[in-house]
Amino acid sequence: MFNKILIANRGEIACRIIQTAKKMGIKTVAIYSDADSNSLHVSQADEAIHIGPSPSSESYLVIDKIIQAALSSGAQAIHPGYGFLSENADFCRQCDANNLAFIGPPVEAILAMGSKSAAKNIMANANVPLVPGYHGDDQNPATLKQSADDMGYPVLLKAAAGGGGKGMRAVYHADEFDQALAAAKREAKHSFNDEIMLVEKYLQQPRHVEIQVFCDQHNNAVHLFERDCSLQRRHQKVIEEAPAPGMTEELRQRMGEAAIRAASAINYQGAGTVEFLLDSSGEFFFMEMNTRLQVEHPVTEMISGQDLVEWQLRVANGEPLPCTQDQLLLKGHAFEARVYAEDPEQDFLPSTGQLKVLQAPTENAHVRIDSGVVEGDQVSVFYDPMIAKLVVWDSNRELALQRLTQALSDYKIGGVTTNIPFLYNLASSAAFKRGEVNTGFIEEHEQEIFHRRQEDLDYAAPLAARAILTARVESAQQIANQSSEPNSPWHLANHWRASDSSPQKLNVTVGTEQVEVTADSSQDWTQMPANIKAVSDETGFNLFTPKGVFHCAETPPNLGLDQGQDSSGNLTAPMNGTVVTLLVDVGAAVAKGETLLVMEAMKMEHTITAPSDGKVSEFFYQPGELVDGGAELLAFEIAEA
Repeated sequence: MFNKILIANRGEIACRIIQTAKKMGIKTVAIYSDADSNSLHVSQADEAIHIGPSPSSESYLVIDKIIQAALSSGAQAIHPGYGFLSENADFCRQCDANNLAFIGPPVEAILAMGSKSAAKNIMANANVPLVPGYHGDDQNPATLKQSADDMGYPVLLKAAAGGGGKGMRAVYHADEFDQALAAAKREAKHSFNDEIMLVEKYLQQPRHVEIQVFCDQHNNAVHLFERDCSLQRRHQKVIEEAPAPGMTEELRQRMGEAAIRAASAINYQGAGTVEFLLDSSGEFFFMEMNTRLQVEHPVTEMISGQDLVEWQLRVANGEPLPCTQDQLLLKGHAFEARVYAEDPEQDFLPSTGQLKVLQAPTENAHVRIDSGVVEGDQVSVFYDPMIAKLVVWDSNRELALQRLTQALSDYKIGGVTTNIPFLYNLASSAAFKRGEVNTGFIEEHEQEIFHRRQEDLDYAAPLAARAILTARVESAQQIANQSSEPNSPWHLANHWRASDSSPQKLNVTVGTEQVEVTADSSQDWTQMPANIKAVSDETGFNLFTPKGVFHCAETPPNLGLDQGQDSSGNLTAPMNGTVVTLLVDVGAAVAKGETLLVMEAMKMEHTITAPSDGKVSEFFYQPGELVDGGAELLAFEIAEA
C-alpha cells in the first residue's frame, strides 16, 4: 500500500480523503492556494504545500505545480477528489509520466467518457439505452437548431465536455434556441475551454438515477446499488438518497447490469458513476458516466457499509475489489443534503462572508457531517459555496427522512445566508415524503416549498410575532435580573398600561411578505410551543415548524426616512466576479428584461437585465475585468413614457 499520497483538491472532499488515509496509516499531503492558507484540510494533513494565488486557474488547476508538489513531498500517488482535475486526461497522463499513481481510472477511460458525443457511441455499441439526440461533429448553429426542430421541443443543450450542469440549457420553443445556444456555448467555453454541444430530447419529469460502479485491474466489476438524485436546481443536485424510492429488485438488477456493461466497455478501473434518466414506465436511458468519486458517495457508503475511498486506494494499489457482487448487501435508507451559502429566495445566488456561527448537528451512527470549514472561516468568491454535506441514515425511508428534518432544524449557521430553510421545506413537503420525485420537482412544488401561499402566511405570521415577543420578554427578564429592582414595571416588555390591556401591533416579514399582526398583551409570551423553534440569523430568524421553515423578521417602522430608489437606472454587481460579455451596444434601444451583460461568480453565470425600456449610456467594465460586489456595472437611461 502507498505510504504517502497527495490530495489534489480542497475543502470537504480533501478532509474526507484524509480521514480514510489516516485510518489506513497513509500519510497525506495537502495543497493550498492563498485563500486556503488557514483551511481545515491544510491543518488536517500531515504536510501542506502552497501552490499559488486564490483563483483556481492559478493554483488547483495548474498541473505542473501539483506534479512538482507531489514529487518534492515524496508522495507515491495523487488522489484528485472530484471537480478541478479529477476528470482531466492530461493530468492523469502527467501522473503516469512521473511514476505517480493516479487514484482513478486509466487515461483511456477518461478520454472515452470525456466527450459526451463519443461516450454515446460507445454506449450504443455496448447495448446501453440512449436518449434520442444529435451527437454529431457538425457544430453549425443552423445544424444544431435543425436537429432540435426535427426532434421536437423541448430539447436539452449540453456541453460535450461538460458536467455539473455547466453549459446546459433547456429549450422549450424554437424562438428561444439561438439565445440559449449562445449562453450554453459561452458557459462551456469558460468552464471547459470547449464549446462543442449536444442536442438531446428533453424528457418530461424523468428521474435522475445513478449507479455506483467499481472495477479493479483484474477484470472484476460490481455495482453498489443506486442513488436517486432527482432533486435539482439549475441542473445541480440538492438532496440525494439511496436507495431510490420505489425501486424494484428487477429494475435495480437491469440498471446495475447496464452500468457494468458501460464500465466494461471502456476497460474502467476504480470508482465510477453511470447516470441514467428513468421515466415513469420503468425505461431508463444513459446520460453520462462520471469517471471519479461523486459528491453524493456518502449515501452509498451508509447503505452498503463500505468505505469507497478505501476501495479507491486499494484498487489503485493493484489489489482486487474487497467484495464480490453477492457479498454486497443493501441495508436501510440514507439521505444527503448539500448545505450551501446561497439565497434560494434570490434564485440561489451564492452568499459570501464569514461563518460567524457554525454549529452542526451532533454526529452519531445516524448523522454524518462532511465539511471543510469551521466557525470563523470565510466563504469566498473563489470556490464553490458548499458549507457541508449533511448525511443521515436509518432502517427505512420514513425514519431516515425524520432524521434529516430534525438534523436540519439543529443546524445553526450565522454570517451568511444559507439554503437550510429551503432544504427543510423540500424534505418535509408532502410529495417528497411520498417519494414522488422527478427532476422538475422543485419547480412543480415551488409554492409549497417557498411558502408563497396565503395559508402559509396566515399560519406563520402569528408564530413569528410570538417568537419576537418571546425574545423581547426574555431579554427584558435578563436585564431585570441584573438590576437592583427586578420587579419594577419599567422592566416589562408587554406594553403594560395602568387599567389597560392594549394589544400590540407588530409588523412582521415572513419570507418576502410584510404582515401586521395584533397580539394581546395579556397572553403569556414567555414560551414558544414545544414543536416550534426559532433560530436567529443575520437578518432575522428561521422559524422551524411542523409545516416547514419560515424566514421571519420584525419589520422596522417606517419613520419617513426613505430616500427612494436611485432614479439614475444604474445597475450593480450582485457579488464579486468577472464580466464575461456585453450583449448590447451603448446607445441602442433595449426593452425591459433584455439581457445587457453577463458576469461569472462562484462557478455561476449571472445575467444583468434592463429594468425598463431604455438604453445603456455607458459600460463601466469590459469582458475579463474583475468587479467587486455592489459596484455599478453600467449607466442606464430609462426611456421617457
